[in-house]
Amino acid sequence: MDTRPIGFFDSGLGGLSVLKSTLALLPREDYIYFGDNLNAPYGDKSIQEITRLTLEGADLLISHGVKAIVLACNTATGSCINQIRERLSLPVISVEPAIKPACKSPEEGQVLMLATAATVRLPRYRALVSRMPDPARVISIPCPGLVDRIEQGLFNPSDYEDILERHLKQYHGLAVSGIVLGCTHYPFIGDIIKAYAQRHFSGSCTLYDGSEGTARQLERVLIKKGLDNGNGSGKVTFLTSGDRDRCLPLYETFMKKQHIL
Repeated sequence: MDTRPIGFFDSGLGGLSVLKSTLALLPREDYIYFGDNLNAPYGDKSIQEITRLTLEGADLLISHGVKAIVLACNTATGSCINQIRERLSLPVISVEPAIKPACKSPEEGQVLMLATAATVRLPRYRALVSRMPDPARVISIPCPGLVDRIEQGLFNPSDYEDILERHLKQYHGLAVSGIVLGCTHYPFIGDIIKAYAQRHFSGSCTLYDGSEGTARQLERVLIKKGLDNGNGSGKVTFLTSGDRDRCLPLYETFMKKQHIL
């Protein structure tokens, strides 16, 4: 057994949704979570800037002795996962938008993919959509502004009505079978997004996110490489590039919040 912790990296608080799914599946591992809150959000940055910040975050986690790293950020994954894996000798697990399971639904209707502006313009994301049985079924919707508000710890529906209206109004009335939460921040307002969708779209509007799939992939990699731990306690150490006094209470709030899918 390898008792070293697993590192988690995100631009801010969103990766906590992936960490929560991982803790549920692997409660005997220990974790170090680094949120680059000082530089969040990543969605409006260039690929070069995102790559630089992600590499710096990975180096910080390695300096704390992690045995594997989870890139719990769709934007970072799409921007530089290959560079990260080429540079590092330890396993790097990435999150991916849950477009595939959403497109497997036999229900008729569109699949709305909500993500940051950076994610939807990346070649890696566009290639993923092109591999779907009917790529035209997927409507990619960049949602600038959502991450900023989530990072503030806002959870009231009224906090998001204007921004959801801005990004989704043109699609009102569509039959929607699924909504992919293509940013790890978005599950924390999944109930708000679901309620909005049910008011303005027909269809089931089922929510999908990649957190559980990422956790299962991490488990497979740890077992395959003999890195799994049965003696940990689920201890999480939180690190941030931002104001620690402000961020740590938010971390605790997000870890307690039940995101509804």
